[in-house]
Amino acid sequence: MKRIILSLLVLLVSISTLYAQLERKLVNENLPVELTFHAPRHINLLTVEPLDRKSMHFAIMHTFGPLDGGVENLFGLDNGANIQFSFEFALSDKVSLGVARASMDKFYHVFGRYHILEQTQNDKMPISVSFAGGAGVNSSNYDNLPEAPPNFAERSSYFGQLMLARRFSPKLSIQLSPMFSYFVDPRSVYQIEGDQNFYFALGMSGKFKVTDRSSLTLQWIPNLNSDLSNNIGIGWDIEAGGHVFQMYFVTSQALNEQYLLAGGNGSNPGEEFRLGFNVNRIFATGRKKAK
Repeated sequence: MKRIILSLLVLLVSISTLYAQLERKLVNENLPVELTFHAPRHINLLTVEPLDRKSMHFAIMHTFGPLDGGVENLFGLDNGANIQFSFEFALSDKVSLGVARASMDKFYHVFGRYHILEQTQNDKMPISVSFAGGAGVNSSNYDNLPEAPPNFAERSSYFGQLMLARRFSPKLSIQLSPMFSYFVDPRSVYQIEGDQNFYFALGMSGKFKVTDRSSLTLQWIPNLNSDLSNNIGIGWDIEAGGHVFQMYFVTSQALNEQYLLAGGNGSNPGEEFRLGFNVNRIFATGRKKAK
């Protein structure tokens, strides 16, 4: 009798354990896909990669002069760098706000990201969808100009970006980014092309993982304003010691979305490529969201 009771207890415990495992598996089927990209920025563009609640993303971004300066100008490094400091804080798992400052035009910038949908591991949701928008102001000193300096409205610019991304496999991720910007100031030190104020583009970002901690990256921003050049970038992302280092060659010196779309991306990409690199660091100050 004791053997029968003991056998029944063992059977009940086994069934209970198996049921718990099956239940846990069912609960986890809708887990979001992680690491579509290595960081919230991919070369120049923002990505669908979210921040956990109360975490912070700090990025230092650089671009230098054109490579066609040759050895004499150390392939553009002697021409000085456009440097942007960017800080983003996650108010929740879906919403984050950021501020940035670029040396070109002494440009101050505020932006936000909202993550609408996340791709799931069981493909019930096949893509991730996010939206980003921001506004910035050119704070350059125009006092030495013969004409009146631009007012605040003329110094201001805006952008919007919808991000549609999918991680097709642990190695391959692709993002499409329909974008627009509104830019007015014709006296910017950045040579804006064309006489329009609205600019439209379709950003494309790609990541192909080569090793566990490094990836080949691509960026293409075909400008939908017919008289403007396209932005092209190719790079290498490396995860190291809590940082993501991004080294790349790109055809635009600009580092913020408004200027990226407004032109100056190189009329001949073969001659206008320039070296750039980003340093990304994410600080986790809150409790990581449950999986």
